[in-house]
Amino acid sequence: MPKKIAVASRPFRVYTRRDLDRIPQLQRFGNDELLAMKAVAHVLPFRVNDYVCDELIDWDHVPADPIFQLTFPQPGMLAPTDIDRMIDLLRQDAPDAELQAEARRIQLSLNPHPAGQVELNVPQLDGEPLPGMQHKYRETVLFFPSSGQTCHTYCTYCFRWPQFVGLDELKFAAREADSLAAYLQQHPEVNSVLFTGGDPMVMKTRVLRRYIEPLLRRELDHIVSIRIGTKAPAYWPQRFVTDDDADDLMALFEEVHAAGRHLALMAHYSHPRELSTAVAQAAVERLQNAGATVRCQAPLIRHVNDDAQTWSDLWKSQIVLGAVPYYMFVERDTGPRHYFEVPLARAFDIFTEAYRRVSGLGRTVRGPSMSATPGKVLVDGIAEIRGEKVFVLKFLQARDQNWVNRVFFARYDEQATWIDQLRPAFGEQEWWFESMIRAMQQQGWQPPWGDRSQVRKRVTHFGHVEWE
Repeated sequence: MPKKIAVASRPFRVYTRRDLDRIPQLQRFGNDELLAMKAVAHVLPFRVNDYVCDELIDWDHVPADPIFQLTFPQPGMLAPTDIDRMIDLLRQDAPDAELQAEARRIQLSLNPHPAGQVELNVPQLDGEPLPGMQHKYRETVLFFPSSGQTCHTYCTYCFRWPQFVGLDELKFAAREADSLAAYLQQHPEVNSVLFTGGDPMVMKTRVLRRYIEPLLRRELDHIVSIRIGTKAPAYWPQRFVTDDDADDLMALFEEVHAAGRHLALMAHYSHPRELSTAVAQAAVERLQNAGATVRCQAPLIRHVNDDAQTWSDLWKSQIVLGAVPYYMFVERDTGPRHYFEVPLARAFDIFTEAYRRVSGLGRTVRGPSMSATPGKVLVDGIAEIRGEKVFVLKFLQARDQNWVNRVFFARYDEQATWIDQLRPAFGEQEWWFESMIRAMQQQGWQPPWGDRSQVRKRVTHFGHVEWE
């Protein structure tokens, strides 16, 4: 039986856009401020629970409080003309259809699915696309369970915001796990499955079990790790400690561990305050007791964590709890990026200063990293080469495995916030990988993943069969 940890339970209560007037702490705001929040919440998703409101936000310091910025609509998230238009419609008590049409116009202008997610990442099974899955990197498959397409609380910066605003044609979701297991059987080069969403941890354990149990079969022994991307340890840690099926969840995680799979909770912690409560710390301990590793990641977000002290404090808190600092991401080129993004040069400085303040145990973290169309691109340094100041970039992951760990250089640009704003160094006219990306986009090209005639069979020292 999983070890129980004594923490007071509380019921889960959630607020959405229609509840803004009923959130007690918002009574301190004036009518115009609340109207601006409602205008933003008609365009971008809003959902918050009372644990976040009661335990994580310092209401004496709003609106500057970082957790308030992280979870509540901010006027600066929309362009001035867009928010003014939405406010005017709300003041006129415009019909819902008119509000929705204007909101959709704005949404479609915000680059809803960056990094080739629609045209390049969707795999096929027997010639048919699998819209609930993504296979961008050879070794890793992402799976979007249809029951996990929401979160306990939405982050204002979320790069998957289209999942939550009714853009059904852009939603990644799979209704059944059968297609996942069948695809993995045909693709022995895959050794890691990442459940993502939304947040898979909104699902009841009995539902999550339907997706995970098939991955523990012997015929899928090439699956080394199962990862779950989640913000629940920060926004609703009760899920792992006091919820009515928390014990069942821990038992499921123990089964994964007993089956010889590595289970990793890819926990999104954006600020050290999210680890400061007793229940948040108990959640990490309980996950570890069940055989899971807690790996921690978050983007660098202006108004929330854009200083070195916050990051070093965050990583130190994770080390104390036995969690693993894993990634600092760059805010993606989607949604309200203009409000949250930080220039790459400053991001590198923040990362470096925070990195210097932790011991080697915290230097497992990588960043700043951009999840861009060609792959995960690390800003690895700033240097001067041949008299030219450059960014030193490196692929941590890539669409073509031959690019992984390859270093390349961009002209230094103090204002650039994303790779598409950078230019190759040393007089090159385009990146060396651009022609290959264009070919992929134009021809729908995919590497010969899973084609056993293209790969070599070997037996690992665990006795498992793998394909290279």
